[in-house]
Order: sequence, then structure tokens, then C-alpha cells
Amino acid sequence: MFQRCLICTDFSDGLHRLVKFVPSLAACGIKQIVFLHSVPLSEKAAVPRADEEKIEQAKARFSEALQGVPEGIEVKIEVPAGRPLETIPRILKDNQTDVVLAGTPIRSLLQEKIFGSTSMGLVKLTQAPIMILRPQLISTYTSEELELRCQHLWRNLLIPYNDSEAARYLIEQIKQYARNRPENSLERCRLCWVVSKGGRQEVITDARLQEAQQKLESVKAELEELDLQVDTEVRQGNPLVEILDVALTFDISAISVGSDSHGTLQDLTVPSFANEVLRQSWFPVLCFSKNQ
Repeated sequence: MFQRCLICTDFSDGLHRLVKFVPSLAACGIKQIVFLHSVPLSEKAAVPRADEEKIEQAKARFSEALQGVPEGIEVKIEVPAGRPLETIPRILKDNQTDVVLAGTPIRSLLQEKIFGSTSMGLVKLTQAPIMILRPQLISTYTSEELELRCQHLWRNLLIPYNDSEAARYLIEQIKQYARNRPENSLERCRLCWVVSKGGRQEVITDARLQEAQQKLESVKAELEELDLQVDTEVRQGNPLVEILDVALTFDISAISVGSDSHGTLQDLTVPSFANEVLRQSWFPVLCFSKNQ
């Protein structure tokens, strides 16, 4: 699905472990991998400057990624000095990145506002898709488990869909990347529409369920034209609860969510389904955000 990947790590999120799995990442179609760690400016002198010692230490931790690189795969190491949200956009532009891998722990909105989140901040700064991986899981996978995970990062996507502008934007983005996807990449999608319970008459609910299923079938046909296997499901209830239950029930690689405007993912103080998936899902979340 993607060919140029930027992996951002602060060395506490577990993503630095991926230096050992370059061949596995290449197996899912990635041709270029950039490992990035931003080193804070040293405050020891009167004028903040690059901490060369820490930069060299970070480069040494990444060095294993440069060993045994498969033919046709490019691996780069970037260790800039400065704040991540200032350095990452430049690296993204220089490398024409298709997707960013970043780690962020599960937090409430209050915790996020207090402690901050580089991953959530990136959503505001780039249109490149961002895959959020939970440090609590990446850090506990055995090497065998992590090797397999790297091979299947986006093989089977769970796509919440409700025909909103954000949902349609998400489908268009997935179609765009699926058209020229490499082998062993995206293979299957599960479209799920959760109809919120409400209304006094059961016939109204039935009509909404039927309408949802019809629209899912239309989207399914669009995706199947790209040689994807597509399943559909309509549920009733709380969208977040039901989507996470679907993720537990079926073999998925990631949940994919989308944003069409500054008012959805960008304004992180506004409650939204996509925001809650990003904050609460233990599953990897692949986020497409339209920042214009």
C-alpha cells in the first residue's frame, strides 16, 4: 500500500526495535525506510545548540538498520536537533514520505492536553497518512511476533464508514493508494457502519439499517474494482464500542479513520469518533487527515 515510510521514535515507544526488521518491512512493499529521532537542543550554553554527543549516540542505536539491507531497499538515518514537530515536517518533505509510523500511549483528552502528544500533533501538520502504534504492545512483542507484524502492517483494514464527508475522503484515499500498491500489501477491507440507536419507531431503525447496507454495498463495489476482498457489516449501538468489538472479532491489521477538515482531527479538543479511536484503540490506527 505504501512504498516510502518514515519511522519516528523517541526510544521509549518501542519503535526503535524496527531497525532489526527491515527485511520484514520490505516484504510488505516498502522500498524506502527512514528512521528518525529528534535530539533536543542542549541548554547548557547561553545559546541552545545541537548536542553532538546525543546525536552520535542515537545514530549508533540506529546503525543495525543499515546491516543486511535487501537489494532495492533504501534505508536512511535522520537525527536532527530540535523539537520533533519542527524537524519531522522537513524530513517528510525531503523524502516524499507515503506514511509515517509513530507511537503514542493510550491517554484521555485531559492527559493529552497536560502531557502533549507528538503523534497527535503530526496530524495537524501533514497530509501523509500516520499509523499510530501503541508502545505498550510494540515493546512486549517477541522478535518473532514483531517480524510477522511488520509483514502485515496494512494487509487487512477495518474501515468505519457512515457516508459522511470524512468517510468518503477516507475511501478515496484508500482507493488512491490501492491502485498502485505493491505486492503483499493491502489485500482485504472490512467496511462497518454503526447506526446509533434512537427513535421511537422500529420501522425507522430498520429503514436506516437497510439504507446503510445499500451504501456499504456501493462502496464495496468501488473497492472490489481494485482487486480487493471486501466484507461489509451493519451494527447498532455506540460507534466506538462496536468498532472496537469488530476489531476484536475479526483478524485485522489496523483500523483506518479519516478527517476532511480542521474541525475533526485537527481540533483535538472537540470530541469526535476519529479522535476517540486514536486515543482509545489498542489496535494500530491508520489515520488519513486532509489538512488544507
